[in-house]
Amino acid sequence: MTDLAPLRRALLSVSDKTGLVDLGRALSERGVELLSTGGSAKSLRDAGLDVRDVAEVTGFPEMMDGRVKTLHPMVHGGLLALRDNDDHLAAMNEHGIAPIDLLVVNLYPFEETVAKGADYDTCIENIDIGGPAMIRAAAKNHAFVNVVVDVEDYDALLADMDQHNGATCPKFRKKLAQKAYARTAAYDAAVSNWMAAAIGVQAPRRRAIAGKLAQTLRYGENPHQQASFYTDGSDRPGVATAVQHQGKELSYNNINDTDAAFELVSEFLPSGGPACAIIKHANPCGVARGDTLVQAYSRAFDCDRTSAFGGIIALNQPLDGATAEEISQIFTEVVIAPGADEDARKIFAAKKNLRLLTTDGLADPRTAALTYRQVSGGFLVQDKDNGTIDASDLKVVTKRAPTDQELSDMLFAWKVAKHVKSNAIVYVKDGATVGVGAGQMSRVDSCRIAARKAQDMAETLGLPTPLTNGSVVASDAFFPFADGLLTAAEAGATAVIHPGGSMRDDEVIAAADKAGLAMVLTGMRHFRH
Repeated sequence: MTDLAPLRRALLSVSDKTGLVDLGRALSERGVELLSTGGSAKSLRDAGLDVRDVAEVTGFPEMMDGRVKTLHPMVHGGLLALRDNDDHLAAMNEHGIAPIDLLVVNLYPFEETVAKGADYDTCIENIDIGGPAMIRAAAKNHAFVNVVVDVEDYDALLADMDQHNGATCPKFRKKLAQKAYARTAAYDAAVSNWMAAAIGVQAPRRRAIAGKLAQTLRYGENPHQQASFYTDGSDRPGVATAVQHQGKELSYNNINDTDAAFELVSEFLPSGGPACAIIKHANPCGVARGDTLVQAYSRAFDCDRTSAFGGIIALNQPLDGATAEEISQIFTEVVIAPGADEDARKIFAAKKNLRLLTTDGLADPRTAALTYRQVSGGFLVQDKDNGTIDASDLKVVTKRAPTDQELSDMLFAWKVAKHVKSNAIVYVKDGATVGVGAGQMSRVDSCRIAARKAQDMAETLGLPTPLTNGSVVASDAFFPFADGLLTAAEAGATAVIHPGGSMRDDEVIAAADKAGLAMVLTGMRHFRH
């Protein structure tokens, strides 16, 4: 590879014209000839810069509504020619091809067009062809050619030129080339995944995943693991799109847990009243509604005060001063909410290590999306668990039907169980969790752990009996035997919600009847591994 590569001629053709004029002016001042197309050329000319149309170089006008303008040997020859190859130089001389030393291209806004809900034909028209072809050509020839696909790299390009007297160094060009190939790969991934969905192909033969670096993390789950955070371009409210107002950078575990907390609290619409979810190690340790936000937080906190220490708190309404004051009484890693008022921000300002994130909305739990999980040699893809139920979906299978309060609590518990690692057991009373058992190999063990946590909290709160007395219990999957159900009954549960579907459903139902429990089946499972 050659050493420094002088920049004498540049082709600028961009959809996003942010910074275009400033870049064009800076290149002109450094003696670089400007080539351009369509709207980019007009923007540069309107700014008083000398610019030559690509159509003048190729001898062909833009045609077919702009579909054909740069797909020409005069362009691709200028990008691909090896400057140290005599045969290439001879071909350039014979055909009047001038070298192009810099390509600046950002692509048609396909992802943005899809995000706006455009129809099929409009999305197709926003698939860029000439741009990716030029980018790949310039990136392949990075021994001599610079290719810039991100506005964020304009200043870096000029800085490298200034450092090397109008040329660029090989290391810089290699970095640009890598970014270029990553951009075209992400673009093609967006197109192929959109098309698969648009034409109803659920399992395409090849599936690509792409993301844009949002943050290089200090480390991963453990300090010896390197990690990064990438976003997928979605505008879904959540940790990826939130604004961070204070505190140090989020860690890998913070991001994972904050996502879990916000997705859970988003199950509870603000119209139903304030709600709070407290997460520790991706599992909820307390979830509650309340008449006020501070009451919702206090009730969630009273489910498991020990686990809440150093946890993640998510709220379904903007944070207020009273709630911020209560939260600040213990160490909390992250608070995420749709917003935060001035009083809340002032209170949190004294907690330098606490991260406050606002999202300007909740995530719709019913939204269709895909989730990915890596395994050795590949990855699993599935629909996001956006299953929801209401009272009309439930089937009462016991002699006793649930009371209105039990029914309300069962629906609450079911929403929480969806976000608890399997095997999941959730006790709820009066719109608040009072015991959570998560991630156990045996469902009966989850029942016992949740009940024991409730006993511990009763002692902490000075209550004569655990709050599981008179509670309802939700199980994310069916009870394979009656033992788990009976354990819940012994803890004081009076009603049960679970999917049903076990070979022993009749045995479990009979046990519920004998214990005087009300039981409803959802017909929907919520495994979360």
